[in-house]
Amino acid sequence: MADSIFHYYQELPKYLRGYHKCQKDEVHQLAALIYRVKFEDDKSHFLNIAKILKDLVPQDQIKHLSPDDWKRSIMSIFNKHSGKSREEAKLSFLKIIYKWTTFGSAFFEVKQTTDPNYPETLLIAINKHGVSLIDPKTKDILTTHPFTKISNWSSGNTYFHITIGNLVRGSKLLCETSLGYKMDDLLTSYISQMLTTMTKQRTSRGNNK
Repeated sequence: MADSIFHYYQELPKYLRGYHKCQKDEVHQLAALIYRVKFEDDKSHFLNIAKILKDLVPQDQIKHLSPDDWKRSIMSIFNKHSGKSREEAKLSFLKIIYKWTTFGSAFFEVKQTTDPNYPETLLIAINKHGVSLIDPKTKDILTTHPFTKISNWSSGNTYFHITIGNLVRGSKLLCETSLGYKMDDLLTSYISQMLTTMTKQRTSRGNNK
């Protein structure tokens, strides 16, 4: 129920914004599943495929094929799923994207000028694995900093700063963003959750001795 009511609708916008790295065949399969969730067995909307592509395919992928080619490919996969319900299509969608490293992330587009090794515009993904820095063009993960390596962070109306490693020898990443407060909240939640889990594990180990 949660997958159908919440998770599908949480993950769909992030996917369509082009934040994840995905294979071409996955993009076509997912488009057919999204179409089925929207229109079930009604094929009439394929006639207006150019108008609805932005609702089916990540924005950076649309230009790779003509609307007619997209239509042929999506219809061919759609026909193989004949009889599949909306709810089944949502679950199939989640089963494909669940395997991706960036699944379940909150994404933030930021500007940075502190590290010349990284592009000026960065995509930052925060998820249970830590904080990942992503190249927004290639979608390659440049590095992932686990929460255990993050020593400090701060935010304001226009910035988010994060320190990796200890305060003496650590590296600092300074980001320009209007969503610093959200990144701060998320990081605080994940790290407090990690500390709670670690404390519980220590307590249970102590009790088992």
